[in-house]
Amino acid sequence: MKRILMTAAAASVLGLAAGCASYEDAAIDMAVADARADADAAAGPDMAPATAEAAVAFVAEAEKRLADLSEEAARIQWTRATNITHDTMWLESRINAEYTELQVELANGAARFNDVEVPADVRRKLNLLRLGIVLPAPNRPGAAGELAEITTRLDSTYATGKFEFKGRQITLDDATILMAESRDPAELKALYEGWRTVSPVMADDYARMVEIANEGSRELGFADTGAMWRAGYDMDPDAFAAETDRLWEQVKPFYENLHCYVRDRLNAKYGDEVQPDTGPIRADLLGNMWSQQWGNIYDVVAPTTGGESSYDLTQLLVSKGYDAEKMVRTGENFYVSMGLDPLPETFWERSMITRPEGREVVCHASAWDLDNLEDIRIKMCTQVNGDDFYTVHHELGHNYYQRAYKDQPFLFKNGANDGFHEAIGDFVGLSALTPTYLNQIGLLDTVPGEEEDIPFLLKMALDKIAFLPFGLMVDRWRWDVFNGETSPAEYNEAWTANMLRYQGLVPPGPRPENAFDPGAKYHIPGNTPYTRYFLAHIYQFQFHRAACQQAGWTGPLHRCSIYGNKEVGERFNAMMEMGQSRPWPEAMQAFTGETGNDASAIADYFAPLNVWLTEQNRGKNCGWNA
Repeated sequence: MKRILMTAAAASVLGLAAGCASYEDAAIDMAVADARADADAAAGPDMAPATAEAAVAFVAEAEKRLADLSEEAARIQWTRATNITHDTMWLESRINAEYTELQVELANGAARFNDVEVPADVRRKLNLLRLGIVLPAPNRPGAAGELAEITTRLDSTYATGKFEFKGRQITLDDATILMAESRDPAELKALYEGWRTVSPVMADDYARMVEIANEGSRELGFADTGAMWRAGYDMDPDAFAAETDRLWEQVKPFYENLHCYVRDRLNAKYGDEVQPDTGPIRADLLGNMWSQQWGNIYDVVAPTTGGESSYDLTQLLVSKGYDAEKMVRTGENFYVSMGLDPLPETFWERSMITRPEGREVVCHASAWDLDNLEDIRIKMCTQVNGDDFYTVHHELGHNYYQRAYKDQPFLFKNGANDGFHEAIGDFVGLSALTPTYLNQIGLLDTVPGEEEDIPFLLKMALDKIAFLPFGLMVDRWRWDVFNGETSPAEYNEAWTANMLRYQGLVPPGPRPENAFDPGAKYHIPGNTPYTRYFLAHIYQFQFHRAACQQAGWTGPLHRCSIYGNKEVGERFNAMMEMGQSRPWPEAMQAFTGETGNDASAIADYFAPLNVWLTEQNRGKNCGWNA
């Protein structure tokens, strides 16, 4: 995941309408029209008239100022993320405040040219300036500083969080491993609830942050910060929400099928007292701290009919002597096999690939572009297991995307939309998990036959399909917080309600009055918009289906690996080189030939599994009461 404040465009302006033509569409203009008056008032009487020539000059100066500051900001942010101390937190809060102030200044300045006829690339850059702030501070003394201090404090509270478990203090890393491996319901409940003791202290800060950001968003002409985020998708904010609902409806029946099957197997494992065979699933039983991916409990839900898996990826990695660096180099080799250049030597010198000893760090995996050119890095506390094997391929996708668009103007140095940035590595990851690829790189001696398709697809669905409702609900909760529908007193109740509505899950027990469970998920205190991950789970299958068609693959989609295919790599890189210079449907078309969002590729990929699940669920009381 790209650090949000590293470039002015990091929040990215997105488009969801399949036929969108440009970023000067009415939805954007209407959303920010009122901001022009504020900007003119702030500019003073000596400001030059708002002409096309003045707009071109303004954009050129804005890009220069942002480029000059972005590298300093990125290096300070990297330093704090890889060495959390009072001093590095102080430094980051100051640079974040400075960067936010500049972004707000430029967003208001760009609004002056809202009705001026300018070249298409200039209009696009003006709109990126107006919509490129994740949390805008209001234009008053001290606001940006207060906002920066709060966001740094929230992020660091999460990163340094520990709780007591069986008489010792453990980190999220420790708890994540225990959640994946334990099959003791009491232990899982203690881990689930224990990690959520780190977040109640965040609640007041979070509520204050919402107030400040909403004030800044209103100054830019938006109803609230959530509306500002949604306005960036090249359609009316409510229309964007409806489009994500449409995509969810395409895949929801498959999720409900998976939910029904998994609940039945959990009931068989734990009994009615722990997991009833009807209604929602107890969230802590799913092998993941946030119940967003369920692959860790494959041993519990593995088919009793339909074949068995003959290998375990983690065991293969261990048996072949993989360490963290070898996993990363293997991921690099995938991209190189498609004709892309190797990573620069500085990547290996400067990345944080494993957790260092003796200092606090942010272990959440992320990919970084520090100088907008070649200083690309990853930050991971890599462990030798199947999950991190996939994550390595994913994070390097960000790095290869960053390097592909490095020659674009500063404001276009970003993904076509933020869902693209996440989907690039996930698309490669779909090939990286196939037995075809594991055989190609020597991890598997032979490719299993079709009798192992159901186990393979079930493992994939436990991560890919199980994630979809979580990818939707995080920002649905946040949008309601930003628009005031959910008050601070209702934060946790609303989060739990969304778990039930979208995922069909419930916590393992009553939550305390001061609970702030949203804060136990990195992207809430880290203020990373989350709908990008939902979109990425749609896009990655679109990319995969198109790439396999280009490669001439005629077998089942889930067995296709594009490893070593340089023709696919050429088209892939051409799309990435576009950066954010064109509307996202054009980037989609450049690689796939399609121009809209389409979840049907998911149905194509998982078709054999869906038929099998339907048979397994025959006679079951599927669904839950939300």
